[in-house]
Amino acid sequence: MPWPTRLPLIAILRGITPDEVLDHVGVLIEEGFDAIEVPLNSPDWQRSIALTVQTYGLKALIGAGTVLEPAEVELLAALGSKLVVTPNTNEEVIRSAVALSQTTCIGCMTPSEVFTAIKAGAQALKIFPGGLLGPAYIKALLAVIPKHVPVFVVGGITPANLHEYLAVGCAGAGLGSDLYKPGQFLETTRERAQAFVAAYRRYQEQVQ
Repeated sequence: MPWPTRLPLIAILRGITPDEVLDHVGVLIEEGFDAIEVPLNSPDWQRSIALTVQTYGLKALIGAGTVLEPAEVELLAALGSKLVVTPNTNEEVIRSAVALSQTTCIGCMTPSEVFTAIKAGAQALKIFPGGLLGPAYIKALLAVIPKHVPVFVVGGITPANLHEYLAVGCAGAGLGSDLYKPGQFLETTRERAQAFVAAYRRYQEQVQ
């Protein structure tokens, strides 16, 4: 199944609070982002996700990261979340998310984890920590991953190196602290979002 958003860059808003989430998500959507995750180790994440779904659920794929348990998947679905991103490969979490019609991006690093995730029904894979593994490792891994499975790289991805991972075959990337850090100014979020979108579009223009 193809990745469902127009821009295959997932904004990871780790540490964001309910008081600031709508402003930052609004800026990200204005700059072209349409996949947003609030990690579950963020303050009062339930309220942040609920607010974001209510306000922007028709404009972007809204969901959660650092999802570790099936019970969390059920709670997220009740909040209207549509995206489940994990740091690890947990078959129970994957099956629960698939059963609840969630878009999944499942964390993995090794070939064994990759195929465990795919067999359990993962829609997309998240190679983590991608920046430490490097493009050469991911290129080798992609050689055995079925072509219909979108692969995202997460961890250490910047506007300067994004093209290296797209060039080896990644569909997109998850963007953490190089896009958003807790407490940063809205204008900083806008500038960083613009830089990532420009880097992605520049690569696409070069390969067309």
